[in-house]
Amino acid sequence: MSRTASCERTTKETSIRISLDVDGSGDASVTTGLPFFDHMLAQLGKHGGFDLSVEAKGDLDVDAHHTVEDVGIALGSVLADALGDKAGIRRFASISLPLDEALIDVALDLSGRPFLTYELSPAAEPLGSPPFDPQLAEEFWRAFATSAAITLHLRQISGKNPHHVLEASFKGVARCLRDAVRVDGSAVPSTKGVL
Repeated sequence: MSRTASCERTTKETSIRISLDVDGSGDASVTTGLPFFDHMLAQLGKHGGFDLSVEAKGDLDVDAHHTVEDVGIALGSVLADALGDKAGIRRFASISLPLDEALIDVALDLSGRPFLTYELSPAAEPLGSPPFDPQLAEEFWRAFATSAAITLHLRQISGKNPHHVLEASFKGVARCLRDAVRVDGSAVPSTKGVL
């Protein structure tokens, strides 16, 4: 069974191409025009064990918001497509992930029901050049969780450095996805018979 998907999404604000192989080797190639965001998305591929390719061009002269949100929408859609009916997946996963002084709790359910609880408060310190506003991470996760139809909880237990807080969150989600998409049966993991 091949769990791969790709999409192209074009609006007046962004143009995005994404491909994903859920059962890859962690090879990530990301270009969004926002180097810090590229670094975060690469964490999803590497630590999720996914082969991930993201090419995005957006109206960064206006704001980074459109690019970040639209990548979240497209990536969530690709993940949902790659997982198909989700037969045999583990479905649930959680982790407490440290990165130096930062500790982030992540829990997720590939439930088919989109929901985001986001309790991270990174310092509002622009990261990279062009600058990535740390508050945009919440917009990315909301778009991703909604489009992928997953329940996602992120909570900051500790942390001051915004780079560490955000990187720990991306690595935490990656590790949870890696565990939750693992196939260890053949049935859809729901008493309803569908997710």
